[in-house]
Amino acid sequence: MELTRRQAAPGDVVTVLEARRGSVPQQGTLEDFMKRCEDYFAAGGCIVDQPFQPRLPEGMIRCYMGGDKVVGFGHQLIKALVTPPPEGPDSRAAQPGPRIMHGPDAAAFAALRLKMENEWTPQMMQTLGIDAAALPIVWDADFLYGPRTAAGDDTYVLCEINVSSVFPIPDQAPAAIARLALARLNEHRPRRVTSS
Repeated sequence: MELTRRQAAPGDVVTVLEARRGSVPQQGTLEDFMKRCEDYFAAGGCIVDQPFQPRLPEGMIRCYMGGDKVVGFGHQLIKALVTPPPEGPDSRAAQPGPRIMHGPDAAAFAALRLKMENEWTPQMMQTLGIDAAALPIVWDADFLYGPRTAAGDDTYVLCEINVSSVFPIPDQAPAAIARLALARLNEHRPRRVTSS
Protein backbone atom coordinates (compact mmCIF):
# COMPACT_ATOMS: atom_id res chain seq x y z
CA MET A 1 0.00 0.00 0.00
CA GLU A 2 1.40 3.40 -0.94
CA LEU A 3 0.82 6.20 1.54
CA THR A 4 0.74 9.77 0.39
CA ARG A 5 1.38 12.74 2.58
CA ARG A 6 -1.16 15.52 2.29
CA GLN A 7 -0.07 19.12 2.06
CA ALA A 8 -0.47 21.15 5.24
CA ALA A 9 -3.54 23.39 5.37
CA PRO A 10 -3.69 26.85 7.03
CA GLY A 11 -6.13 25.59 9.67
CA ASP A 12 -3.93 22.63 10.74
CA VAL A 13 -2.90 22.75 14.38
CA VAL A 14 0.86 22.89 14.94
CA THR A 15 2.94 22.72 18.11
CA VAL A 16 5.75 25.28 18.24
CA LEU A 17 8.66 25.36 20.68
CA GLU A 18 10.87 28.40 20.27
CA ALA A 19 14.61 27.71 20.61
CA ARG A 20 14.96 30.09 23.54
CA ARG A 21 15.62 29.22 27.17
CA GLY A 22 12.42 29.13 29.16
CA SER A 23 10.15 28.55 26.16
CA VAL A 24 7.20 26.21 26.50
CA PRO A 25 5.36 24.48 23.65
CA GLN A 26 2.50 26.47 22.18
CA GLN A 27 -0.29 25.22 19.94
CA GLY A 28 -2.00 27.20 17.24
CA THR A 29 -2.90 27.05 13.60
CA LEU A 30 -0.30 26.93 10.85
CA GLU A 31 -1.77 30.18 9.54
CA ASP A 32 -1.22 31.93 12.89
CA PHE A 33 2.35 30.62 13.05
CA MET A 34 3.11 31.93 9.56
CA LYS A 35 1.68 35.34 10.48
CA ARG A 36 3.98 35.41 13.53
CA CYS A 37 6.92 34.82 11.18
CA GLU A 38 6.07 37.57 8.66
CA ASP A 39 8.83 39.87 9.98
CA TYR A 40 11.41 37.14 9.26
CA PHE A 41 10.26 36.91 5.65
CA ALA A 42 10.01 40.69 5.05
CA ALA A 43 13.66 41.08 4.06
CA GLY A 44 13.85 37.94 1.95
CA GLY A 45 14.22 35.54 4.88
CA CYS A 46 13.25 31.90 4.69
CA ILE A 47 12.54 28.88 6.84
CA VAL A 48 15.07 26.07 6.93
CA ASP A 49 13.11 22.85 6.99
CA GLN A 50 15.01 20.62 9.39
CA PRO A 51 12.97 17.71 10.73
CA PHE A 52 12.77 17.30 14.50
CA GLN A 53 15.35 14.84 15.76
CA PRO A 54 13.91 12.44 18.38
CA ARG A 55 17.38 11.85 19.87
CA LEU A 56 17.79 15.56 20.70
CA PRO A 57 17.78 14.87 24.47
CA GLU A 58 21.02 12.88 23.95
CA GLY A 59 22.77 16.14 23.17
CA MET A 60 24.68 18.00 20.51
CA ILE A 61 28.21 17.22 19.37
CA ARG A 62 30.43 20.12 18.35
CA CYS A 63 33.20 18.99 16.03
CA TYR A 64 36.09 21.47 16.34
CA MET A 65 38.15 21.81 13.19
CA GLY A 66 41.60 23.16 12.35
CA GLY A 67 41.50 23.53 8.57
CA ASP A 68 40.39 20.13 7.27
CA LYS A 69 41.33 18.14 10.42
CA VAL A 70 39.34 17.45 13.58
CA VAL A 71 41.09 18.96 16.61
CA GLY A 72 38.52 18.00 19.26
CA PHE A 73 34.90 17.49 20.23
CA GLY A 74 32.45 18.99 22.68
CA HIS A 75 29.32 17.12 23.81
CA GLN A 76 26.52 19.01 25.54
CA LEU A 77 23.03 18.09 26.66
CA ILE A 78 20.92 20.91 25.26
CA LYS A 79 17.48 21.93 26.41
CA ALA A 80 16.51 24.64 23.93
CA LEU A 81 14.30 22.43 21.75
CA VAL A 82 13.25 19.89 24.36
CA THR A 83 9.91 20.20 26.14
CA PRO A 84 10.61 21.53 29.66
CA PRO A 85 10.21 19.13 32.59
CA PRO A 86 7.14 19.31 34.85
CA GLU A 87 9.11 21.49 37.29
CA GLY A 88 9.03 24.28 34.70
CA PRO A 89 11.32 25.97 32.18
CA ASP A 90 13.36 27.77 34.85
CA SER A 91 13.99 24.70 37.00
CA ARG A 92 17.41 23.16 37.43
CA ALA A 93 16.38 20.13 35.35
CA ALA A 94 15.59 22.44 32.41
CA GLN A 95 19.08 23.97 32.26
CA PRO A 96 21.60 22.78 29.66
CA GLY A 97 24.29 20.40 30.81
CA PRO A 98 27.97 21.30 30.78
CA ARG A 99 29.90 20.95 27.53
CA ILE A 100 32.23 18.01 28.05
CA MET A 101 35.38 18.42 25.97
CA HIS A 102 37.18 15.55 24.25
CA GLY A 103 40.33 15.31 22.18
CA PRO A 104 40.26 14.38 18.49
CA ASP A 105 40.91 10.71 19.26
CA ALA A 106 37.86 10.24 21.52
CA ALA A 107 36.56 6.73 20.86
CA ALA A 108 32.92 7.83 21.24
CA PHE A 109 33.29 10.10 18.20
CA ALA A 110 35.68 8.07 16.02
CA ALA A 111 33.05 7.43 13.33
CA LEU A 112 32.10 11.13 13.26
CA ARG A 113 35.77 12.09 12.89
CA LEU A 114 36.22 9.72 9.93
CA LYS A 115 33.12 11.08 8.20
CA MET A 116 34.11 14.69 8.87
CA GLU A 117 37.69 14.37 7.64
CA ASN A 118 37.24 11.85 4.82
CA GLU A 119 33.78 12.61 3.42
CA TRP A 120 31.92 15.69 4.57
CA THR A 121 34.70 18.29 4.65
CA PRO A 122 36.11 17.22 1.24
CA GLN A 123 32.56 17.28 -0.20
CA MET A 124 31.97 20.76 1.23
CA MET A 125 35.29 21.96 -0.21
CA GLN A 126 34.39 20.53 -3.62
CA THR A 127 30.92 22.06 -3.54
CA LEU A 128 32.30 25.48 -2.56
CA GLY A 129 35.32 25.24 -4.86
CA ILE A 130 37.91 25.81 -2.14
CA ASP A 131 41.06 23.99 -1.09
CA ALA A 132 42.27 23.12 2.41
CA ALA A 133 44.39 26.28 2.63
CA ALA A 134 41.25 28.39 2.20
CA LEU A 135 39.46 26.79 5.17
CA PRO A 136 39.49 28.77 8.43
CA ILE A 137 42.16 27.76 10.91
CA VAL A 138 39.45 27.50 13.59
CA TRP A 139 35.85 26.51 12.83
CA ASP A 140 33.30 23.97 13.99
CA ALA A 141 30.30 21.97 12.89
CA ASP A 142 27.45 21.10 15.26
CA PHE A 143 25.66 17.77 14.93
CA LEU A 144 22.62 16.14 16.47
CA TYR A 145 22.24 12.39 16.70
CA GLY A 146 20.17 11.02 13.83
CA PRO A 147 18.41 7.66 13.80
CA ARG A 148 20.53 4.61 14.56
CA THR A 149 21.38 2.30 11.67
CA ALA A 150 20.04 -1.26 11.52
CA ALA A 151 23.35 -2.31 13.12
CA GLY A 152 22.81 0.16 15.99
CA ASP A 153 25.45 2.67 14.88
CA ASP A 154 24.95 6.39 15.33
CA THR A 155 24.16 8.70 12.43
CA TYR A 156 24.52 12.46 12.57
CA VAL A 157 22.49 15.44 11.37
CA LEU A 158 24.27 18.74 10.72
CA CYS A 159 22.83 21.67 12.72
CA GLU A 160 25.14 24.50 11.81
CA ILE A 161 28.67 25.53 10.98
CA ASN A 162 30.37 28.26 13.02
CA VAL A 163 33.41 30.28 12.03
CA SER A 164 33.33 33.35 14.26
CA SER A 165 31.99 31.96 17.56
CA VAL A 166 34.03 28.83 18.11
CA PHE A 167 35.44 29.18 21.64
CA PRO A 168 35.76 27.58 24.21
CA ILE A 169 37.65 24.68 22.68
CA PRO A 170 39.04 21.37 24.02
CA ASP A 171 42.42 21.52 25.79
CA GLN A 172 43.99 19.45 22.99
CA ALA A 173 42.93 21.87 20.23
CA PRO A 174 45.23 24.91 20.72
CA ALA A 175 48.43 22.97 19.96
CA ALA A 176 46.97 21.54 16.74
CA ILE A 177 45.64 24.96 15.73
CA ALA A 178 49.02 26.59 16.46
CA ARG A 179 50.81 23.98 14.29
CA LEU A 180 48.36 24.66 11.46
CA ALA A 181 48.82 28.43 11.77
CA LEU A 182 52.62 28.04 11.74
CA ALA A 183 52.47 25.76 8.69
CA ARG A 184 50.33 28.28 6.81
CA LEU A 185 52.68 31.13 7.73
CA ASN A 186 55.67 29.11 6.54
CA GLU A 187 53.94 28.39 3.23
CA HIS A 188 53.61 32.11 2.54
CA ARG A 189 56.93 33.28 3.97
CA PRO A 190 59.17 34.84 1.34
CA ARG A 191 62.28 32.79 0.61
CA ARG A 192 65.65 34.49 0.97
CA VAL A 193 67.86 34.27 -2.05
CA THR A 194 71.55 34.87 -1.56
CA SER A 195 74.04 35.46 -4.31
CA SER A 196 77.70 34.63 -4.14
